[in-house]
Amino acid sequence: MPNIRKYRRDTTEVSCCLKYVIFGVNVLFWFLGLIVLAVGIWAWTEKDTFNNLSRLTNIALDPAFILICVGTITFIIGFTGCVGALRENTCLLACYALFLALLLLAEMTAGILFFVFKDWIKLQATTGFQSFITYYRDDPDQQNLIDWIQEDWLQCCGVESPEDWDRNIYFNCSSGAVGSREACGVPFSCCRNKPQDIIRNKQCGYDVRKSTYNLEKAKIIYDKGCLEAAEEWFDHNLLIVATSAVCTAFAQILGICFAQNLRADIFAQKSKWH
Repeated sequence: MPNIRKYRRDTTEVSCCLKYVIFGVNVLFWFLGLIVLAVGIWAWTEKDTFNNLSRLTNIALDPAFILICVGTITFIIGFTGCVGALRENTCLLACYALFLALLLLAEMTAGILFFVFKDWIKLQATTGFQSFITYYRDDPDQQNLIDWIQEDWLQCCGVESPEDWDRNIYFNCSSGAVGSREACGVPFSCCRNKPQDIIRNKQCGYDVRKSTYNLEKAKIIYDKGCLEAAEEWFDHNLLIVATSAVCTAFAQILGICFAQNLRADIFAQKSKWH
């Protein structure tokens, strides 16, 4: 009777610790990507984007589209890492390492370009935020994003000043002639929060850009533009941003190394089968 034991798989070469570390981390990313993707698709469904393709004209500025892209990338990377480690599939592990390497390369390229073409990026950010203001009432996702930036993150109003809200048809001062109550005003997210306010006053920005309010405007709303506020925020938090970027890059390099080591173990194990 032939010795069957030499054909039996010996699992001592494959590190179970390494295998299940890759599996455990990536199963979280897999579900996270699925959730983000589902939220993005749900947002498009709520806005009836799938039945009204004309809404895709400003797709690059659509927060829901960004969620779909981020969710898809995270889902694919998590899937290849999770299933590749669990099934000891060298092809999926190779794809996982490749995706991480491409993502790391893209992040490094974006970081370098940010410093090299800082003025151009500033111009693009200004143009993009101006488009957000123009379509403020047309897309609820963009509206919520602008309100969060102005009220919660940067405490600012407009791109360079509150006067930028004249770009929006509802807040334009000439819209008062057609009955817009928001004419010559700004969104409520431009208003300074008052500690004594229990309920947020959604009408606090009405008429604040009229000449009769000029003396009191600075006390009612934020007079600093979001572009200037963003530059100040990055200057004050540069160390935190840089540390986060370095930690993210280190985690990706670690994932690539782990995947390659696991592949090497699997190949070494397969070589014993023959």
